[in-house]
Amino acid sequence: MAILLEYLFNGALLGVIYALVAVGFTLFFGVLDVIKFSHGDVLTLGAYSGLGAFIILQFLGLDIPFVGLVIVLAAAILVTGLAGIVIGQFFVVPMRGSPAFNILLMTLMIGTAIHESIRLFVPNGANPKAFPALLPRTPIDVGGAYLRLDSLLLLVLGIVVIVVTNWIVRHTKLGLAIRAVAQDGDTAQIMGIPFRRIVLATFALGSMLAGIAGVMNGIYYSEINFNVGVLLGVIGFSAAVVGGLGSIWGAIIGGFSFAALQTVWVLFFPELSGYRDVFAFATIIVLMTIWPTGIIAERYSERV
Repeated sequence: MAILLEYLFNGALLGVIYALVAVGFTLFFGVLDVIKFSHGDVLTLGAYSGLGAFIILQFLGLDIPFVGLVIVLAAAILVTGLAGIVIGQFFVVPMRGSPAFNILLMTLMIGTAIHESIRLFVPNGANPKAFPALLPRTPIDVGGAYLRLDSLLLLVLGIVVIVVTNWIVRHTKLGLAIRAVAQDGDTAQIMGIPFRRIVLATFALGSMLAGIAGVMNGIYYSEINFNVGVLLGVIGFSAAVVGGLGSIWGAIIGGFSFAALQTVWVLFFPELSGYRDVFAFATIIVLMTIWPTGIIAERYSERV
C-alpha cells in the first residue's frame, strides 16, 4: 500500500503538470480555433528563464528558500506571458483567415526556433542543466509511504493554479470576454469586446501556465534541457484532444488520464518503465477512436 501511495502521488503531480500544458492548448483553440505547436517550447523558455533568474539571485546573494521560488516563478511567468503576446500579435492573429495547416506549421517553426536558440545561445545549451532545489525535500511519512515535501508543495501549487485559472475563465469579466470570443468572435466584436486584446490576453494566460509547468517540471526532475518542451508539448496536446479540445475540464481530465496511464504501466512493469510513454500514447490512440471528439466534447452552435 505504501508503494501504491507513492506511485499515485507521483502520478498526480505529473497529471497536474500535463493538465497545465493541456489547458493552454485548450485556451488557444477556444479563442481562435488554432493549434499552437510552439506551446511546448514556450514551456522550455519559461524553465530556462526561471533558471536564469535563480543564477542572478545567486550572484546577488539573495537565493533565499521560498523567496527564490517566487522570483523564479515570476520570471518564468513574465517571459512566457510576453512570448505568448508576441506570438499572438505578430504571427497568429494576422494569419487568422489562413488555413489552419498554415498556422500549425508556422507555430511549429516558431517552437523549433525557440528551442534551437536555447541550444545555441545558452552556454553549453545542448547539455542538461541542473535545476535548483527551490523547496525543501524533507521526506514525509504518510501511511508508511515517504513523500517528498517539495513534490507535495508542487502538487498543491499546481492545483491552486488550475483552480484559479478556471475561476478566471468562469467568474471574471476577462473570462466572460474570452468565452464570448470563443463562441463567436465576430458577434463579440459587434458587442464592443476588444477582440485582439482578449485574444492576446488569452495567449498570455495560456503561455504563463506553460511557464509554471516548466518550473514545476524542473524542480521535480532536478534538471532541464533545451528539448524538454517537445515531449511535454505532445503530451499536453494529446491530453487536450482526448479530454475534449476546447474544454478546460476536458484538458484537466486528459492530463490526469495520461499520467495515470504512465503510472499504471510503471506500477505493473517497473523493469520496463522506459516504455511508459509508448503505452500511454497507444492507449490514447485507442481512446480517441472511442471518443473522436474527446471525453468532454465541445458544444457547437449553428445558426439556421
